[in-house]
Amino acid sequence: MVLAAAGADTTHAQVALERLCRTYWYPLYAYARRRGHSVENAQDLTQAFFARLLERHWVGDADRERGRFRTFLLTAMSRFMSDEWDKERAQKRGGGVSHVPLQLDDAETRYGCEPADGHTPEQYFERRWALTVLDTVLQRLRAEYEREGKGELFAALNSTLVGGRESQPYAQLAARLGLSEGAVKVAAHRLRKRYRHLLRTEIAQTVAAEEDVDEELHHFFAALATPG
Repeated sequence: MVLAAAGADTTHAQVALERLCRTYWYPLYAYARRRGHSVENAQDLTQAFFARLLERHWVGDADRERGRFRTFLLTAMSRFMSDEWDKERAQKRGGGVSHVPLQLDDAETRYGCEPADGHTPEQYFERRWALTVLDTVLQRLRAEYEREGKGELFAALNSTLVGGRESQPYAQLAARLGLSEGAVKVAAHRLRKRYRHLLRTEIAQTVAAEEDVDEELHHFFAALATPG
């Protein structure tokens, strides 16, 4: 996905760029807030960063030989905040600002629901990144099941994606769905298998090579396991 976004100014590249923006804007907004910026400044900063990312084609600078896109993006955001934010604010006052369609209206509502913790801004970004990836994968999985007319099955079995298999309430789920317990176990197994595939695919979109996926998955689960 990153390689596609870094390509020529084609429809495919624009679609990839828009997807990257939708995936990463909230983790970067939360990072800006954790760095001490006000609500308005964090919104403007996130908007300005993505506008500059697109205008100057910074994604093309993401070196596929040097690892993970999330690391590149956080570094670019940090540098932007240190080196270019004052210039962007001056441009904003002069009206010369490009806008990227980000859903910033609910950003502070989401941020306000976050628990207080002692994480650094960088650690907070990593956790927001992991949760955003998780949400993206679950949304894709839900959409697949709904397209197949299995939305009720997904809603019932969604909880089985968390925790060990031996702890799942298969009997209760079977009664709820009107299926045998064996059929529910098979359906839950298929759901987990598809979830793992979609998660691996999503992670693979933003690492340099296939051999990096397992390490990035390890980092993903470690970030999710961090309290807060």
